[in-house]
Amino acid sequence: MLQTRIIKPADNAYAYPLLIKRLLMSGQRYERSREIVYRDRLRFDYRELNRRVARLAHVLTAAGVKAGDTVAVMDWDSHRYLECMFAIPMIGAVVHTINVRLSPEQILYTMNHAEDRFVLVNSDFAPLYQAIAGQLTTVEKTLLLTDDDGANCELPDCVGEYERLLAAAPSEYDFPDFDEDSVATTFYTTGTTGDPKGVYFTHRQLVLHTLAAAVTVGCRENPTLMSSGDVYMPITPMFHVHAWGLPYVATMMGLKQVYPGRYDPELLIELWRREQVTFSHCVPTIVQMLLNAKAAQGVDFKGWKITIGGSALTRGLYEAARGCGMQLIAAYGMSETCPLISGAHLNDELLQASDDEQVTYRLKAGVPVVLVDAAIQAPDGSFLPADGSSQGELVLRAPWLTQGYAGNPQKSEELWAGGWLHTGDVATLDEMGNIDIRDRIKDVIKTGGEWISSLSLEGLISRHDAVRDVAVVGVSDERWGERPFALLVLCPGQALDARGLQAFLEPAVEQGHINKWAIPRQIAVVEDIPKTSVGKLDKKRIRVDIARWLEEGHDAISSV
Repeated sequence: MLQTRIIKPADNAYAYPLLIKRLLMSGQRYERSREIVYRDRLRFDYRELNRRVARLAHVLTAAGVKAGDTVAVMDWDSHRYLECMFAIPMIGAVVHTINVRLSPEQILYTMNHAEDRFVLVNSDFAPLYQAIAGQLTTVEKTLLLTDDDGANCELPDCVGEYERLLAAAPSEYDFPDFDEDSVATTFYTTGTTGDPKGVYFTHRQLVLHTLAAAVTVGCRENPTLMSSGDVYMPITPMFHVHAWGLPYVATMMGLKQVYPGRYDPELLIELWRREQVTFSHCVPTIVQMLLNAKAAQGVDFKGWKITIGGSALTRGLYEAARGCGMQLIAAYGMSETCPLISGAHLNDELLQASDDEQVTYRLKAGVPVVLVDAAIQAPDGSFLPADGSSQGELVLRAPWLTQGYAGNPQKSEELWAGGWLHTGDVATLDEMGNIDIRDRIKDVIKTGGEWISSLSLEGLISRHDAVRDVAVVGVSDERWGERPFALLVLCPGQALDARGLQAFLEPAVEQGHINKWAIPRQIAVVEDIPKTSVGKLDKKRIRVDIARWLEEGHDAISSV
């Protein structure tokens, strides 16, 4: 190790630990009268938020929660969830944000694997919890979360109902200092093979991620997404990577925050209108859901900035949203990265470019945010040039990346092979630092010795006026190894067959965007495309469905 100059600090110098409690204290300092809003049911200011977090800390410690314990949360996006994201780690415990969209068997696995000792359960999930309660191995007590003021707790080993317990608790709590490398949060990835894998993040990691995210959304122009005057409403589940960590950012900045509970497109639009929401984030599926909502018809959403992640932002969706006034901007991350890695950015050079080229860069994964190192690696481990064309696996370094998978040393070493976190994404880097995700390694279509990006094909197909949603996967082919197959959801009243899609894509071949063998020769028009629990295209299930359809000679399949 390099020998540098170190000066011994004063004996009484305070070694300031980076703890989540510092983020909570900042919000009240800036804008104590701004509101936290929950649906159409509740609103309170930052002073009350701090008091409620203190009360929750008292409730948890009185119930026996100790530092190092894991406390699980099963709730919709709410003020309660926000309070849990602070109070639980601030007493030295670990908050386990349970993905309530997993199967009961998977939820049971994650709770036992995480060794949850205490569980906060929304009444909507009480039947699910009761069905698995007898198989939980470490849970000792539960607490009821409900919007029904008169509800009684019927959960096993229940200590009471959330609001009643908070009302009876003191409104001040002396949150202690402790090691900033203490684990603060954990949750489980939704892999398509094997059991879910547990990632974890420390106080230090979350504070650094929050600061970097605040710089990214608030200080970088082109576009500025979330600054001091914005109104924030997450439309990414809070169980999914802490709603991308942005509730921590919004709280630190003292922004007005709006929590919609269970997602209902009509209510989301009503909240946007009534609370004057200006910034949100979600997966593409949610934007499509909003655009299709009855309340959205004829509405100008001007001023609503929405960051898109989780799946590729297609040009077709971008243009549809822009036509309604929404400003969409792409970002990139994953469960293992806390999640923010990069975001679309238009530098001075691109601001002089045509609108079409600017849109191209708004759709990319974008430029790595501060403190992130990104590189492209070949299969042999060598690093590839940042020339915009050399494709390889995107590998990362940053101070907030999970350091492994809990209790899974083999997968942890695979994740961090060679000292870089391996994303499993095929990408390029260009000379301006832009990351362009070409595909998941497992989703690249290999045909006749060539690689075809399913994401690129989906982006091109999405531009057809008749197409509302699209997924492209590779299917087995005796001659070519694989051939692309497109699954389409069409707009109402529209029709499209394989020959029509071929005609639409031929100009892209002539312009050099794709090779002629990339055009799908088979398509299927369906009512819905399978998605994972966090709204991503479930390509494993799609491939299985298509293989079965081909074997059965399904009528929905159209061929050229």
